Amino acid sequence: MSDASYAPRLGVCPACDAAPLAQRLADRAEALAPNRLILSLPDAHCALCITQIEGALMAHSGVRAARVNLTLRRVTVNAPGLTAADLVPVLARAGHQAHELDPDALAQSAGDRAGRDLLMRIGVSGFAMMNIMILSVAVWSGAEAATRDLFHWISGAIALPTVVFAGQPFFASAWRSLRAGRLGMDVPISLALILASAISVFETAQSGHHAYFDAAVMLCFFLLVGRYLDHRTRAIARSAAAELTALEVPRATLISGVVERTVPVADLRPGDLIRVRPGGRIPADGTVLEGQSEIDRALLTGETLPVAAAPGMTLSAGEVNLTGPLVLRVTAAGQDSSLARLTALVEAAENARGRYTSLAERAARGYSPAVHVLAFGSFLGWLWATGDVRLAVNIAAAVLIITCPCALGLAVPAVATSASGRLFRRGLLIKDGTALERLAEVDTVVFDKTGTLTMGQPRLLDPGAIPADLRPLAHALAQGSAHPLSCALAQALEGTPPAVLEALTEHPGRGVSARWQGRDLRLGRAEWLGVADDQDAATLSSWLSVEGQAPLRLDFTDSLRPGAADCVARLLADGRRVILLSGDRAAPVAALAAGLGISEWHAGIDPVGKACAVAALADAGAKVLMVGDGLNDTAALARAHVSLSPASALDAARVASDMVLTGHDLAPVAEALVIARLATRRIRENFAISFGYNVIAVPFAILGMATPLLAALAMSISSITVTLNALRLSGKAR
Repeated sequence: MSDASYAPRLGVCPACDAAPLAQRLADRAEALAPNRLILSLPDAHCALCITQIEGALMAHSGVRAARVNLTLRRVTVNAPGLTAADLVPVLARAGHQAHELDPDALAQSAGDRAGRDLLMRIGVSGFAMMNIMILSVAVWSGAEAATRDLFHWISGAIALPTVVFAGQPFFASAWRSLRAGRLGMDVPISLALILASAISVFETAQSGHHAYFDAAVMLCFFLLVGRYLDHRTRAIARSAAAELTALEVPRATLISGVVERTVPVADLRPGDLIRVRPGGRIPADGTVLEGQSEIDRALLTGETLPVAAAPGMTLSAGEVNLTGPLVLRVTAAGQDSSLARLTALVEAAENARGRYTSLAERAARGYSPAVHVLAFGSFLGWLWATGDVRLAVNIAAAVLIITCPCALGLAVPAVATSASGRLFRRGLLIKDGTALERLAEVDTVVFDKTGTLTMGQPRLLDPGAIPADLRPLAHALAQGSAHPLSCALAQALEGTPPAVLEALTEHPGRGVSARWQGRDLRLGRAEWLGVADDQDAATLSSWLSVEGQAPLRLDFTDSLRPGAADCVARLLADGRRVILLSGDRAAPVAALAAGLGISEWHAGIDPVGKACAVAALADAGAKVLMVGDGLNDTAALARAHVSLSPASALDAARVASDMVLTGHDLAPVAEALVIARLATRRIRENFAISFGYNVIAVPFAILGMATPLLAALAMSISSITVTLNALRLSGKAR
């Protein structure tokens, strides 16, 4: 549909009006989207890596944008005209290994392999550490001369191969950084491991009293443990993303000429013809060619009523075909479908760019050079003061070990990933990383009504309005249809014996008809019955027609969304201001507000009015969370301090919202505010731990009061403390 051919109209369902506009915007965005390349980054593991990779790519001619996803270890690049072969050497010169991502590879499998590799190296280093510690006990117990040297040599024979093998991730990353002329975070780690090992070999060869093979292996062990904990923390979000695949239809009925066969959805291609039977979920995006039915669009558009489907209508993967068989021509399937785009939002949840992340990146950029300056300064100072090269090298090694920047690098991403993973399991996707920080500042929550506080499960307003003699007829007709209004009517008339009807027939997209004692009966849409419906009514309606009598209008109202009452009550109990803005008439809005305990409500507000209301609140100093369906609330969502949409309006939500509610329950909205405050607190605590540890520990190392072994213990404890502090978000919110 062109812009010129789109004529604005007013209808009873705002979603029906806004859905075509959202579809046109999505189509335009797809048409204008630049070429994208996705490269795998197997060695990326910290905030400094993000800065280096994005900086190197952005400096290359032809690259418009580059965004690293640290959780999935990949970078998405907008670079029209460039290929992976053009960009891989750019990252190699920057000291980072990269290769083109195989779209058929499973990200989870790659993550499992990385986890198994880390576990293997942890096992080797842990086993070696225990054996070396046993030998060290003998030395500490007073072994002298040849016995001590023998134990040192045995320790070295165990430690040196272990450090080479288990430290390979650090050595490889450090070498790539040095080749690129940069001091990455793994450079001081690798230097500390090499120095500790070299000092130990020297001391053993000189029959020295102390060797630090145990420190080198222990340092390697705890570094790997910290890195594995970070890997597992990030894997929380990956496993949560995989849960979305449960919504996908694995197989579809493909029509080939006159033959129908069942094929995997991944084998579908644009232009294929598929058949979708009543009750089935749409397996791919497509256009209806044959058949009429009614479609439940709650998953992707949040429309409160099923939509009549007829030839020419566009349907999306994940929607449910309710009544009649349909033949669709596929327009997008698999990873290109609407449902797959929802899964893609998980990646955006990991790309935090708030002020805390920026602070971590700035600190990491200057941290590595500062560590080397401190270590070199300590070496020169002790060499000048004592003239003892051996002592000076030992102290420099202790400084390098104790100032390992791992804790700083874990401070923000561990918290962000843990929080986003927890919220996703509760049904909430964080689309923008800064949303957590902004969410923690919210003091006012604005709700839309239709599709947000209400669920789209209709309920008959007044069962008593149906005359007693028509109730058996209405019940029998309602039982013959799968339409939600018919189901609601049947539920309301439960207990009334249904009449025995003849020729009961469902007319997809229209209603249901039958005969009773020679009279025609109909239950369905107003236009099918030939009556004029009130398009301005806030209630949903269906019509009952009995031959010889005037049609009877049946009014329905939306059911309350699960968790809405608890969500509002919790927000009010926490002292937040709650406001209801709706385009509906005053009466139903007032009734809903009274039922939820919302004292501030406004009815009859159009989308522009909603945006102006949110802007006025912001101008008054309020930090507003806007919760809307993302279709007719796009302007208000964009103006809010932070915004949230149900998965109902996916296309609009991708443009305007910071978060997406994937489930039906509204309770996670209130919980998200609590988790956001906890996440902000954990980030601050992690920075305090990182900097406080260095303020206390570094002077001890510089003054010669910490051996390399003690430094290894202190550094590892700080990294593990930061990671475990982030994992506290996995617990119950208080």
